[in-house]
Amino acid sequence: MRMPQPLIAACFVHRDNRFRVTVEVDGRLAAAHLPNSGRLGELLTPGRELRLASMPDPRRKTQYDLKLVRYAGLWVSVDARTPNPLFVEAFHSGLFPSFEGYTQLRPEVTLDDSRIDFLLTGPAGRLWVETKSVTLVEDGIARFPDAPTQRGRRHLEAMVHAVERGDEAAVLFVVQRPDARAFEPHTEADPDFARALRQALLTGIRVLACRCRVTEDEISLDAFIPVACNGDELG
Repeated sequence: MRMPQPLIAACFVHRDNRFRVTVEVDGRLAAAHLPNSGRLGELLTPGRELRLASMPDPRRKTQYDLKLVRYAGLWVSVDARTPNPLFVEAFHSGLFPSFEGYTQLRPEVTLDDSRIDFLLTGPAGRLWVETKSVTLVEDGIARFPDAPTQRGRRHLEAMVHAVERGDEAAVLFVVQRPDARAFEPHTEADPDFARALRQALLTGIRVLACRCRVTEDEISLDAFIPVACNGDELG
């Protein structure tokens, strides 16, 4: 998936609220949209090198979208909207051999009281897929979430009900950086989500994680990484 071009160099100044940050561009302060509600505490520190996408829409309150953060010599994508188009691109490229038998993809489909990212259908039946954006990596372990997410837990519970009714389901954690060697739920940040993920696994939901290759030009799914819970590998 190509990055918007050209990206604009900037430095992080401070976070104004959940979805807006102040940045420095060419020696002047500007507001940028942060398309990520996570805490991002280790990434958004004063002086951090950034890359922005220009968004010249007069109806917007911010002139830029924050796309990339430079951390430990690597680019990290912080746009939580990115995993969905990455999944679509990878699905049509055949990157998910375990999804063979599903030939059609519908985005944003209602399941119970939730909207699930994708419904795959085909000769194999129906497969619900929810993607989650991951930006936190600690000592090589990707963790989600970095803040409590009731919405994420409801997604898992809805998919558990779908599996109990005979459908298939999967959750894909997209680690938007290249330095993760494994994934585990972030129990300290949200114990309820961690419990829901374990229950989802026991119910038969597929739990997958994939790290990304990230450059200033593009981002792509790179390699699947092991998923672990309480130190035990899940898949």
